[in-house]
Amino acid sequence: MKDKLNFAVIGLGQRGKGLLNNILLNCDDVVISGLCDAYSDRVAEGIKAVKEKKGYEPLGFTDYEKALEIKGLDCALVSTAWEYHLKIAISALKKGVAVALEVGGAFSMEELWELVRTQENTGTPFMLMENCCFDKSELMATAMARKGVFGTIVHAEGAYSHDLREEIAGGNKNRHYRLRNYMSRNCENYPTHEIGPIAKVLDINRGNRFVSLVSVASKAAGLKEYVRENADKYPELSDVDFKQGDIVTTIITCANGETVTIKLDTTLPRFYTRNFTLRGTKGFYEQNTNTVFLDGPHEDKWIPSVMYAQYLNNGKDYEEEYLPDFWKNVTKEQLSAGHGGMDHFIFRHFIDSIKEGKEPYVDVYDAATWMAISVLSEQSIELGGKSVVFPDFTEGKWLIRKRNDFLR
Repeated sequence: MKDKLNFAVIGLGQRGKGLLNNILLNCDDVVISGLCDAYSDRVAEGIKAVKEKKGYEPLGFTDYEKALEIKGLDCALVSTAWEYHLKIAISALKKGVAVALEVGGAFSMEELWELVRTQENTGTPFMLMENCCFDKSELMATAMARKGVFGTIVHAEGAYSHDLREEIAGGNKNRHYRLRNYMSRNCENYPTHEIGPIAKVLDINRGNRFVSLVSVASKAAGLKEYVRENADKYPELSDVDFKQGDIVTTIITCANGETVTIKLDTTLPRFYTRNFTLRGTKGFYEQNTNTVFLDGPHEDKWIPSVMYAQYLNNGKDYEEEYLPDFWKNVTKEQLSAGHGGMDHFIFRHFIDSIKEGKEPYVDVYDAATWMAISVLSEQSIELGGKSVVFPDFTEGKWLIRKRNDFLR
């Protein structure tokens, strides 16, 4: 087992820069061997940060292929624009470089199949860095579901509800890829935050699979009005008609009979939520209010607000029994590393899995399945909400694949 892993960070925008500074530079068993971005100023800024923190100077690149050829390179963090994620990941796998792939939706089914085939043929380690699979509430509810607390799971819900109007509209200034996507696509473009934890609860690709999908999109009005009301900030967007619908609702059916509803909601005013919800024959979990409700006798008041208030935030009462140990012992430093601790835990898991030769929690079949939602939703929306068939990236192996042991 190697004591230290040599990393290349490919993509140094907002996400890549944050992960470099807040996670990787604080890992004693990680060496930053190379930094790559299409913009040379970002590369220079990253090199400066590494030198100040670690005392050495990594190689800098604007060509990811050259970055992947660094001698002795073990891993590549791919955090570029969505359009390039799979292309770069596939190249890295072919070179024997383990991949930590940041999240986003796919653009073609062919590229997803190529990713799966490449990983299968090379055996190079791969993990989709879906940090919400390591969040506190999702992990607690997942453990409860796996122990049967909610009975038989029948339905799950999730959302990516996040007011991103300023970030999207500022894409030209900030060199951010979301703007061009919202101008040219209409789909569930960012599905993995909500579908990842749900898929783990439902054992997707490990005894269960997604079978079909239906998506519908509302009209695109939110960004248009936002740009018009802030015309002095975004004059170049005054005549743009955005294609991305404000609300995209997707319903997925599963081989074992469950249904899943997810929602994209990023261009209207609102607070942030992922709305992770599990419904079972014995009760439910609701992330928004951190509420557990279980079957049995209850002293419910007839006034709905009073009845509901009895259970608000009672999920904390289940943490001692169902949270994994690393969340029970979380430190202030880990919590401050990014997204309330889950960034730290997912990267710690990836690094340890590579060093120890263990299977990652989110593998290539998970990545392909979750990212495929973008492609399938785009097709369904174009067909007026018609049901489309989900591909089986495991090619039947979902019937015999066992649940991995991350939460056992």
